[in-house]
Amino acid sequence: MKIESFSWVIFLVAAVLEVGGDALIRLGMRGRGIVFILLGCIALGVYGVTVNQVRWEFSKLLGVYVGVFAVVSVSFGRILFDERIPPTTFVGLLLVVLGGLIIQFGPELW
Repeated sequence: MKIESFSWVIFLVAAVLEVGGDALIRLGMRGRGIVFILLGCIALGVYGVTVNQVRWEFSKLLGVYVGVFAVVSVSFGRILFDERIPPTTFVGLLLVVLGGLIIQFGPELW
């Protein structure tokens, strides 16, 4: 697996940790208790360590990561919280992902 490809795997793992951590905190605040909140805080800390394993410039790192995070966030909302996702969200999601791709690949094409 190329190092570039591995960066995308790290982004996916980091996004699941970040969104999962937020989801745990949300569940804890809505009746599941302090253990969920603490687990969420731990997941968010591990996310921070994970995403920074990619050795890119900080602005590029988080600019590209936001696209992955957005896809995972909408997926968690739909699957975990049974949210109805309006079509406008998918349009916005497409724009965010395109922005991440431009940040990642734009310099090579410019």
